[in-house]
Amino acid sequence: MSWAIQIEGLGKRYRRGAVQHLSNNFRESLKNFAKAALSGRHIFNSSKTDSSAFWAIRDINLNIQQGEVVGVIGQNGAGKSTLLKILSRITPPTCGLVRYRGRVASLLEVGTGFHRELTGYENIYLNGAILGMRRAEISRKMDEIVNFAGVEKFLDTPVKFYSSGMYVRLAFAVAAHLESEVLVIDEVLAVGDAEFQKKCLGKIHEVSSGGRTVLFVSHNMSAVQALCSKVVCLQKGAVLGVGDTDEWIAKYLASSQQTVARRLASPVRMGETLELIRFDLTPNPAESGARISFSLELFAHQANRLSEMTILIYSSLEVLVAILDFRSSGLPVSLAAGQTWKMDGLIKSLPVVEGEYKFSLYVSCSDFTGELPDLVALNVGSQKSRGSHVPYPSVHRGVIELEFAVNS
Repeated sequence: MSWAIQIEGLGKRYRRGAVQHLSNNFRESLKNFAKAALSGRHIFNSSKTDSSAFWAIRDINLNIQQGEVVGVIGQNGAGKSTLLKILSRITPPTCGLVRYRGRVASLLEVGTGFHRELTGYENIYLNGAILGMRRAEISRKMDEIVNFAGVEKFLDTPVKFYSSGMYVRLAFAVAAHLESEVLVIDEVLAVGDAEFQKKCLGKIHEVSSGGRTVLFVSHNMSAVQALCSKVVCLQKGAVLGVGDTDEWIAKYLASSQQTVARRLASPVRMGETLELIRFDLTPNPAESGARISFSLELFAHQANRLSEMTILIYSSLEVLVAILDFRSSGLPVSLAAGQTWKMDGLIKSLPVVEGEYKFSLYVSCSDFTGELPDLVALNVGSQKSRGSHVPYPSVHRGVIELEFAVNS
């Protein structure tokens, strides 16, 4: 088996609080770009130092073999998205070398590679042309792409009118069905519904079994375990390790569990006007099936309207276990400047197997909509009264601990 991507000494440097500018020497930049395009590789080098600079990734050395499905994992800020943007030729590296064999199709975020004013039909041809495909090749795949995405009725509609779900379905269908040798996928699949995610995972299996190479970034460790033959684990912009999927997922989870505190470590801003200042769970640790009290406190720096708020509970494998949707519990609410807003509540029973569970918050307010990940952790232990038997290890029992009775 030969390589599909070779990476040597790859690094990307940014400047804090500054806008990145193109090189003043346009002729030199154009010459370097042309050389890279003809040779199938990118070469960049910069020895300049800057006290305001920081490295998003640095000294990355990897060999990705043809036909491999490789998971890229790491905590937020580890450099995963930066690495994939460089491999997708969306952003240039500061230094290092990347060699490719074949065409690269990427799906990094909703809207990447689509022109908002063009229709879905036109964007399929646009994406194919960007990949270097002939019109006849794209036409041959058109029916498969449209059927997979399920956007037949909206194919002649400009994509600026698509919902985020429609957008990502079409984007994934284009990237997966057009005949590139390498497919690069970021966490964007989280936008789709459960049925579409299942279709996507099946398509990735099909793509890899056909000899194409897949790089897959996800916080969903179950999906990574199901799909990937090996894992690249990143930490603070560097490669922590490469190897067996189960081994490195276990190491990653062990390290990430140490970084999520049982209480909110510090206030978390939501846009410019709203701040989460307290998030408590009691008791913590708790017994499986216990009643869990929660308490939230927000502070409005300016007048704000809080329209949605949801607590999301994730397992150690980053599987979404459950949500607490507060839209029917006093929301929406308008907050005045300087006002503190509190919410106290009770989870009547949390029937999960023992382990660590991370609590995140989804918020929609006047100037922010999104998820605040990994705010607090809840450590759940086994029930004290289990009878005479020793329970199976939690890894073999799923997530939910169901109560049941057997008719005699």
